[in-house]
Amino acid sequence: MLLFKVVTVVIAVSGKVVQHVLVAHCCQQDRKLSTQYRKDCCIPYRHKLLPYIRGKLAWTDISTMQLRTFSKFNRGIVYCNAAPSATIIPSADKGAFLKLQNGSDIRGVAVDGVEGEPVTLTEPVTEAIAAAFAAWLLNRKKPDPSKPLKVSIGHDSRISAQKLQLFALWSKGLQDFLSWKRVLGDELSGCSISRASSAGVDVIQYGLASTPAMFNSTLTKSEDFLCPVDGSIMITASHLPYNRNGFKFFTDAGGLGKVDIKDILERAADIYKNFTDEGLREAERKAAQSVKRVDYMTVYTSDLVAAVRKAAGNVERPLEGFHIVVDAGNGAGGFFAGKVLEPLGAITSGSQFLEPDGLFPNHIPNPEDKEAMRAITQAVLDNKADLGIIFDTDVDRSAAVDSSGRELNRNRLIALMSAIVLEEHPGTTIVTDSVTSDGLTTFIEKKLGGRHHRFKRGYKNVIDEAIRLNSVGEESHLAIETSGHGALKENHWLDDGAYLMVKLLNKLASAKASGVGGGSKVLTDLVDGLEEPGVAVELRLKIDQNHADLKGGSFREYGEAVLQHLANVVNSDPKLQKAPLNYEGVRVSGYGGWFLLRLSLHDPVLPLNIEAPSNEDAVKLGLAVLAAVNEFKALDTSALNKFVQV
Repeated sequence: MLLFKVVTVVIAVSGKVVQHVLVAHCCQQDRKLSTQYRKDCCIPYRHKLLPYIRGKLAWTDISTMQLRTFSKFNRGIVYCNAAPSATIIPSADKGAFLKLQNGSDIRGVAVDGVEGEPVTLTEPVTEAIAAAFAAWLLNRKKPDPSKPLKVSIGHDSRISAQKLQLFALWSKGLQDFLSWKRVLGDELSGCSISRASSAGVDVIQYGLASTPAMFNSTLTKSEDFLCPVDGSIMITASHLPYNRNGFKFFTDAGGLGKVDIKDILERAADIYKNFTDEGLREAERKAAQSVKRVDYMTVYTSDLVAAVRKAAGNVERPLEGFHIVVDAGNGAGGFFAGKVLEPLGAITSGSQFLEPDGLFPNHIPNPEDKEAMRAITQAVLDNKADLGIIFDTDVDRSAAVDSSGRELNRNRLIALMSAIVLEEHPGTTIVTDSVTSDGLTTFIEKKLGGRHHRFKRGYKNVIDEAIRLNSVGEESHLAIETSGHGALKENHWLDDGAYLMVKLLNKLASAKASGVGGGSKVLTDLVDGLEEPGVAVELRLKIDQNHADLKGGSFREYGEAVLQHLANVVNSDPKLQKAPLNYEGVRVSGYGGWFLLRLSLHDPVLPLNIEAPSNEDAVKLGLAVLAAVNEFKALDTSALNKFVQV
């Protein structure tokens, strides 16, 4: 049985520091690492605020958690790794830490119970990673000893956000470390701060937050909100299943890159080796000494509201009369309806799945997911809304649906954002990922008068390429992926799903201010003329890493050999033409369409994208790929075989 010892903390301070914090210690009756509890969800008891008494904290202990049926969907059992901090620390080498790297993010398994997926983000591992980021930050910033660094931390709605502990600052030998202490509670919209002044770092803990807001906290200038911070940590695993979690890191220069993440994980492995049970308990003790709460999301949402009002000529309620529904997918984006749209005058009735639920019972919070897009489309049609908006779990991706139910995601969203940006910056370069369509290129370059620079998959790759182009004199104002990640130069190159939607709202508001009506038609008209394929598929060809055909080599080496062989075959086929400029995989045109075979950034998989005017043409492209790769026995071509019906 899982028990939580919940302590209510109340602090009376001035300014914007308000509310209370629930500090919880997980403990288990049987002291085992895996504790079983209902998948329906665990909701803590709500607590009344305690009085502030003579400058001291008032405490009360409540020794249980209420189990409540939170969803009628997907009832079952999951497991929560909720070992107490006194648990013996398991061994983990540097290789185990490096496996947590996912490009410019860190991701792992945080909740037990899924067969074949052991927990990799344990509490000590989490602490070591946070400590490593603090050490990395202290090394990079080289702060004035009289002015401590500030680090903010927030999380999305995942159930393991409450498990990943957030400890106070502590020191180990000559190295300054951060460790983190868990903060639990119903009211997750604020943040708390725990400080150990001797180490020179203030740790600002945000509750439920969005990834873009966390980056924003490095830029905001406000003493009331303890900003700007020097670094920021977001606990999230985007749209991945409920048992996963991870970390994204920011400074005022943006998100950290692959090299920095590797550095942090290597530091974390070294820090982890020096952990002791006694040291962890001491860090936990220090963490409970001082806790405050700041509602930073108020700052972030106010900025979004101000941007729309400015676009409409400083009108207070520029969206008056518009009916806009939001689907947050039970992630962190539920704020957008009440904190952004309603203050602007929009009607938001019919919005759905706004309440955070880390089991994601309704659909995956992912703008690329077909079920998710069907859900927001149906909400728009059922409510006769002007526009629908959908976010991923941590709100760094988004998509929209117009009043007719037409999805504005993937290539259409890129086309729409390109039209908006090229109105503001004629001739600018639009940087996208590698799987965008040929029709999009024609639309951007022939109709809009811009330049389409197709680069690699990976939102950080796309953003960094746009920044690089600007540095060498080629103007670029938009970097955007088909996944829904989109970053603008005007917004500090932050991939912010909410800000992308604000750009759409700006068009609605400015059109209304100019006397142009028609609901979302002003947006739909902007993508008129975009050529779209009759067939578009993505197939995943997996590499069996245990197959003898690899001959002891890595899956990456094997995948590169597959791509090189395909390129050679294409060069000898007069019906196929390899793209003259390509940054990832092998992209080939033919039969009125195109295909791209590339190696996954992180997994032993070769994704194959095919777009063509008809299914017959798409099959011809698929057969060309199959003929070239069939000799590679470690490559599972079953998905491709099924598509071409071989």
